Amino acid sequence: MVTMDPLSDFDPELDKDTEPGLLLTIIRDQRVAFLVVGAINTAVGFLCFVAFHHLVGPRFGYMATLLCAHVVSVIIAFTLHRKLVFRVHGHLLRDLWRFETVNLASLGVNAVLLPICVELLHLDPVVAQLFIVIVTATVSWFGHSRFSFHRHEESS
Repeated sequence: MVTMDPLSDFDPELDKDTEPGLLLTIIRDQRVAFLVVGAINTAVGFLCFVAFHHLVGPRFGYMATLLCAHVVSVIIAFTLHRKLVFRVHGHLLRDLWRFETVNLASLGVNAVLLPICVELLHLDPVVAQLFIVIVTATVSWFGHSRFSFHRHEESS
């Protein structure tokens, strides 16, 4: 049975360490809250890429730029998702590891597509990254919504 209640997946008996995030008190739909935070994270991640492109890119290349931007943007994204969307307690390192696992999948996609766009298609790294962000945001959505902050089996 499909329900329209945005918090219907929140079951206090199963999710003892989870409560609706701060943003859900305003938006009331976890999918929309996730997308809002995801849009902010995407913009922050892209700006980190641009900044590191200018800071480390000239000396170490665009792949070093990608790795530096990844580290900074994951820390910011994890904090925002944990506080504003999912509002979970405990399991900090486990949640961070799960969050990073999803982000490593996105990083892998990015690490394959970026050289293709730069070396084969001759796009500027910043322009290429702008296109790739759309693909990696989609990968992230599915991973985080189903894995990163999931509590059902582990919370008893």
